[in-house]
Amino acid sequence: MSEPNHAHADHRDDFGARLGMWLFLVTEMVLFGGLFIAYSYMRSTYPADFHHAGTELNATLGVTNTLVLLTSSLTVALSIVAIQRGDRLKSMAFLSASLALGVTFLVIKATEWATKFHHGLYPNAPHLATLPHGEQVFFGLYFTMTGLHGLHVIIGLGVLSYMLVQVARGRICQDRYVQLENAGLYWHLVDVIWIFLLPLFYLAA
Repeated sequence: MSEPNHAHADHRDDFGARLGMWLFLVTEMVLFGGLFIAYSYMRSTYPADFHHAGTELNATLGVTNTLVLLTSSLTVALSIVAIQRGDRLKSMAFLSASLALGVTFLVIKATEWATKFHHGLYPNAPHLATLPHGEQVFFGLYFTMTGLHGLHVIIGLGVLSYMLVQVARGRICQDRYVQLENAGLYWHLVDVIWIFLLPLFYLAA
């Protein structure tokens, strides 16, 4: 294959990869959008119960985790910029920072969940069953939505770890970085979803 045709094929593959990622992100937004709508409906049905249940959450931890994810999105973006400039080591360093921040987020979230379990505020807990129905719904949504988000964080960490290996091996480089861009888009989505979860659960009490 001639050089111009090869470049054209690469460009077409890159476009397909980017389009596929955006279509995937749309399905994710539809999924969480449905959950946000369900939350809004239930909050309008049980406003007092949702308000009281919200006071049981630690807003400081919620805001801290927001800052952690925002910083991790920044380091992912800087990693992409670094590889575009041909700086493989700097790209790896920023990816490693993103991974460390993602793990930090999960540790904080696990600590928060452990506290809720200790207080009997988890689905099907005997103590939770004694609370008003609206509070039971609140914590059901809290564990469902933050748990699903946490699963996305874990998947994202796996993807970023794979990207780190690919960069280290030179398979992602200055001329081939679409995979890293797509991984960055996924991680930014994880960040955006959390930004919506923060006010719904932590700041609306």
